[in-house]
Amino acid sequence: MVTARGGGRFAPSPSGDLHLGNLRTALLAWLFARSTGRAFGIRMEDLDRVRPGAAERQLADLAALGLDWDGPVVRQSERTALHHAAIDRLSAAGMTYECYCTRREILQAVTAPHGPVGAYPGTCRDLTDAERAERRAQGRPPALRLRSRTTEFEIVDELCGAYRGLVDDFVLRRGDGMPAYNLAVVVDDADQGFDQVVRGDDLLASTPRQAYLATLLGWEVPHYAHVPLVLNVEGKRLAKRDGPVTLADRLALGQTPRQVFSLLARSLGYNATGPDQLLAHFHPEHLPTKPWTLTPGSVV
Repeated sequence: MVTARGGGRFAPSPSGDLHLGNLRTALLAWLFARSTGRAFGIRMEDLDRVRPGAAERQLADLAALGLDWDGPVVRQSERTALHHAAIDRLSAAGMTYECYCTRREILQAVTAPHGPVGAYPGTCRDLTDAERAERRAQGRPPALRLRSRTTEFEIVDELCGAYRGLVDDFVLRRGDGMPAYNLAVVVDDADQGFDQVVRGDDLLASTPRQAYLATLLGWEVPHYAHVPLVLNVEGKRLAKRDGPVTLADRLALGQTPRQVFSLLARSLGYNATGPDQLLAHFHPEHLPTKPWTLTPGSVV
């Protein structure tokens, strides 16, 4: 499904309720899409841990704040045939290999004095057939890695500018047979026509891998905008343990959805009580470039 005008999206993991940081990112994704005439979609990235009822509560929270979306909500777990088809394409081109490394082995290997910090060192890249057979005999289920032809790739981010980051032989299919995040998100964005990706800047470092993979598959690289996170008073990324940080928590304190929306709008430098009002004045170049610190009991 590809839209002629392109699209943006919000793609949460339904592992729990959205906190104010998640809701702020969702609002920004909506604003970027609507302000550029794009469609806006929701995709539940549910390939990992899923908490029953979380997806429904997340959608209800978005709607309570006045955010709307186009088309049905898509679940990533229903798209695995597309993910595996992309992996098959890469494998047929000789661009993948099996990896039998455990997490511990990888962590120990990256401390060795070779390769960029954090890069997979290529331990299994050039195994012989006999060596692969030996590892299979040990019962290790292999992951499948990309045989990368580069070590870096540059993307241009609307908020962060040019960013060149690491591209190693990252995992495409996990040892349990499930598609890995970096593969699934690229396939889904391309297939759904999402040419604009707005998300937290904690994901910026992984973006060169995803952009490079898109080019290998013959797809256009999306327009990226990585937005500053919401932090707690200790300067750490906001988490649900940081007090009343979900919409339900705020409602329990007597605040209204409109008040919560106003709080989010003010964190972006705007005075607004609803999405349409904010959209009328939204300019990405005016957005704060530093994280927003949420103090306990913040109200409008």
